[in-house]
Amino acid sequence: MSSGLTVHHLRLSQSERIIWLCEELGIPYNLKCYNRQPPTLQAPDEYRKLHWSGTAPIIEDNGVTIGETTAITEYILAKYGNGRLVVPPSHPNYADYVFWLHRANGSTMPAFMGMMFSRLRGEEDFISKLSEGRVKATCEAMEKQLSKFPYLAGEEFTVADCVSVFPLTTLRLFVPYGLDEYPNIVRYLERIGQREAYQRAMEKGDPDLVPVLAAAAPVKSLL
Repeated sequence: MSSGLTVHHLRLSQSERIIWLCEELGIPYNLKCYNRQPPTLQAPDEYRKLHWSGTAPIIEDNGVTIGETTAITEYILAKYGNGRLVVPPSHPNYADYVFWLHRANGSTMPAFMGMMFSRLRGEEDFISKLSEGRVKATCEAMEKQLSKFPYLAGEEFTVADCVSVFPLTTLRLFVPYGLDEYPNIVRYLERIGQREAYQRAMEKGDPDLVPVLAAAAPVKSLL
């Protein structure tokens, strides 16, 4: 095992967010990439054995192994962030920051995943309608927030953006979903795509992927 911080990245997965966070902070880290295995596109056994959860992302830091995006994000910010990419409680946008930071995996990802599994089953039932409704509600709320501010927590880019972008970009390769009715989200993704740290993260983690930043839904699903 390498000394220092190691990010174990499953390609085409939400672990891209952790690479991006490290790049935004400008901290040293080791990167180990893994490919999804056909035909299921699941992580290889080598990856799933890294942590009992078996899911991406996973990091190691001097003998400590951690899973879960929010836990990893909190850990990296606490140990290496030095107060960067966060909003203090005294800031007028603190509530926005906390909300979007936790909604990303608390509600947005489950809604998109529910929509994906419903489409894979080819069923239009209560669960599919519920998931699609929650995805729409999230996008509408983001659209409204981004009509007022350039970023989810206000005028400055924060870790809330780092964890919120994946469902609007790479995940759409699994759940083709257009954003044409959300022009503020589309402009937001254009700003994200111009960030050098985001460009570096995507190039290092998924060099063969053209980031999914356009309004149109991807033509073909990976599933």
